[in-house]
Amino acid sequence: MTSTPRTRVLTGITTTGTPHLGNYVGAIRPTVQASRDLSTDGFYFLADYHALIKCDDPARIQRSTLEIAASWIASGLDTDKVTFYRQSDIPEIPELTWFLTCVTGKGVLNRAHAYKAAVDKNNAAGHDPDSDVSAGLFMYPVLMGADILMFKAHKVPVGRDQIQHIEMARDMASSFNHLYGEHFVLPEAVVEESVALLPGLDGRKMSKSYDNTIPLFAPAAQMRKQIAGILTDSKAPGEAKSTESSALFQIYQAFASAEETAALSKAYAEGIAWGDAKQVLFERIDREIAPMRDQYQELIHNPAKLDQILLAGADKARQMATPFIKELRHAVGLRALSSGSNTSTAKEAKVALPSFKQYREKDGQFYFKLVDAQGQLLLQSHGFASPKEAGQTIARLQTEGGTSVFELHHLLEPLSHEAQAVAAKNIEIIRSSVEKNNK
Repeated sequence: MTSTPRTRVLTGITTTGTPHLGNYVGAIRPTVQASRDLSTDGFYFLADYHALIKCDDPARIQRSTLEIAASWIASGLDTDKVTFYRQSDIPEIPELTWFLTCVTGKGVLNRAHAYKAAVDKNNAAGHDPDSDVSAGLFMYPVLMGADILMFKAHKVPVGRDQIQHIEMARDMASSFNHLYGEHFVLPEAVVEESVALLPGLDGRKMSKSYDNTIPLFAPAAQMRKQIAGILTDSKAPGEAKSTESSALFQIYQAFASAEETAALSKAYAEGIAWGDAKQVLFERIDREIAPMRDQYQELIHNPAKLDQILLAGADKARQMATPFIKELRHAVGLRALSSGSNTSTAKEAKVALPSFKQYREKDGQFYFKLVDAQGQLLLQSHGFASPKEAGQTIARLQTEGGTSVFELHHLLEPLSHEAQAVAAKNIEIIRSSVEKNNK
């Protein structure tokens, strides 16, 4: 009996700071819960190469790596059932980064959110647009693409601000596949709307950048003191209080059950004192975190054990990465001179075909275009509300065949009758190719 292939899910945490409650509810806890799903194959990593882009303090990166690894394990991650590794222990990742760099347009990277934000900030200050912008920051999306594509991840859980990076990874994979054959899986972003984004002590998003965090495994006394410092309004005991604008309530909601949340909401309406509400919050968080503290402290004081776990995970990961990078090296022509070449005809045939490119624009809509082997635009789609809708339309064009000018008129930006006929012909060529390859 053939077993059903598992969905490969991959996620990483950048090692630049001490894990806080926001990291726990937004990343650590959801990934631990997902790792217990027997239908998934989990890859979890410490993104220490990425940390070098943001931090130039070696001791901080080392300490953060220790704390994040310990936090993940103490929170329940079973490292025997997933692939858990340190990014820098996989030498194939920077090599893949270079391969992807060679098929990624500079224009694509110019549109990356982090790079654009840095340029906009410089322009606003009257500085050179690229002042203090490292090549590492500019190339960040390519390294992230290598993280994902190396292990052929199907799903990548991300926040909405990271969707663009998954789209870029898909574009890199498509470009490489178009040139060298089908090697990469095109990943999909998974945005979990129910995952909480916690406010910090001052009401803004909990972030080390704002110095408003509550460390995940702070001693109970320290956590109680920090919770007591959460910003509240001036309403006195007995006065009804709003839950909507309350950072305290939002943090509580991320830990509590629906019944517990309803009870605190009722207490707000009845005028609970802020001191009492903060005590309720501390007790609820401590009930979840306290059982994990001992294991966390044990791991923090035994870094050799964590090294052993991470190296075992790296060995497991490299069982996939090493043969895959060998396959990719051969595909691009980095191979023994005596091996000969039996792929040029197939490659030439592949390059001659037009290809679809899917991407997202500033309006938030998802688009695709059909380009020929030289990158010339053959057709351009209307906007779609989601990447899935755009992808399904591409799949239909590729597989159903007989695409008429009438159908193209409804799917694509206005084209002349002649241009639509040419586009339909090109789509039919692709469909025939797909059909042939599937036989």
